[in-house]
Parts: sequence; structure tokens; C-alpha cells
Amino acid sequence: MTAKKELIELIKGTALFSGLDEESCEAIAAEMREVTFSANQVIFARGDEGKDVYLVSKGRVRLSVLTAEGRELSFAHAEPGSLFGEIAMIDGGLRTADATAATKVTACNLSRAAFNRVMATHPSIAESMLRFLCRRLREADQQLEAIALCPIEVRLARFFLAAVRARAGDEPEDDQIEIPFTMSQSELALLIGASRPKVNTALSLLEGNGAIKRSGKTIVCSVMELEDIAGI
Repeated sequence: MTAKKELIELIKGTALFSGLDEESCEAIAAEMREVTFSANQVIFARGDEGKDVYLVSKGRVRLSVLTAEGRELSFAHAEPGSLFGEIAMIDGGLRTADATAATKVTACNLSRAAFNRVMATHPSIAESMLRFLCRRLREADQQLEAIALCPIEVRLARFFLAAVRARAGDEPEDDQIEIPFTMSQSELALLIGASRPKVNTALSLLEGNGAIKRSGKTIVCSVMELEDIAGI
């Protein structure tokens, strides 16, 4: 497979551009430019102007914020096939998190100006963007609802399902999906609005039910079991 075809396949697999036809994906690929970052290099910082979206082809990028105590909270990792920086690129606002290369990274970036050029000639891209933003709003609503009303195991199940769908799409073909998981239980507790001991208990409950299986820096998720616990 040529480098161009590989890039087009990566584009098709992203949440933002999924469902686009071949011509639209080719137009996006033509506007992308390859960039590289060394391990521990800061790609952008919270508060920076958001001019580009990045599509990782090799390596891993850590997305994080600083807590009120000055501690870094890593809430997601962008791996090959993952986009990051898309929200600020779309609305032209400021970055809401720091992005740091956890390893040596090769990525393709798409500027806001290039995105607007392609969108002007390919209306299906605008439709895809609207679907993506609506999905993000639904996920945010569900997260707020879960924090306010749901038991911790439900919040965790929904958290892992969101990670699965970011990696394997809205309707994964397999029930068992492996996802990277390098954050600490304290970081996870901050994300779902719970204490670390309660998160530890809930993780054990999910594992006992067969919904997850922890293995080093990865977690194998059973989509069916997680959906049952999450009430989805």
C-alpha cells in the first residue's frame, strides 16, 4: 500500500471524517503535511491558538491538563489513527489541553485554512463535522449526567466505552477490544468525579464481571458487558 493510500485509510478511520467518500478523503489527504516530533516535545500548550489538527501515523501523544495543585493530569493518548486538536481547529478557539509527544511521533497536520478550503468544495465534509460535534455534545452530556446521577461503576463503564469507540468506531466488529491505559487511578478518579479508593473498588467490580481485564498498560474491554453495566 502506498503512503497516500495509507493516509487515506487513516483519515477514513477517524471520528471526524468517518463516512466520507473516497474523493473527499483524497482532497483532505492532499492538504495534509507530514510533521515529526521528538519524545517529550511539546506540540502545543493549553491556551495556544488552535490552527491545526493532527493525525498520528506513528508514535503516541499524551493529552493532559494541569490540576489546581499544579499536577499534570493525563486524560487521553492519541495513537496511530487518532486525531487530536480538532476542536480548536474547527472553531478557531484556544487549545484546551497540552499535547506532548510521549514517544517519537510522526503525524500529518491539516491547517484551519486548508480545512476550510476543502470543506468549501466538498459539502459532505461539513456534514461529517456537524455529526462529529453533535456526538461530542452527547458524550459531554452523558458524562455530566453520569457524574451527577450514576454509580461509579456506571461512570467507569461509560468511560471505557468512549475509549473503545474512539479506537474502534461507534459499532466495533469485535466484542473484545484492547485499549491503551496508562493513567493512574487518581487521575481516573478526577476524570469521573470520584475518590481513588472508590475507583479501585469499581475497577475490581468491572473486572470481576468480565467487563474489563487489566494487563500492564492496556485494558481489554468487553463491549457487551460494558454496555450492560452502562445501561446503553
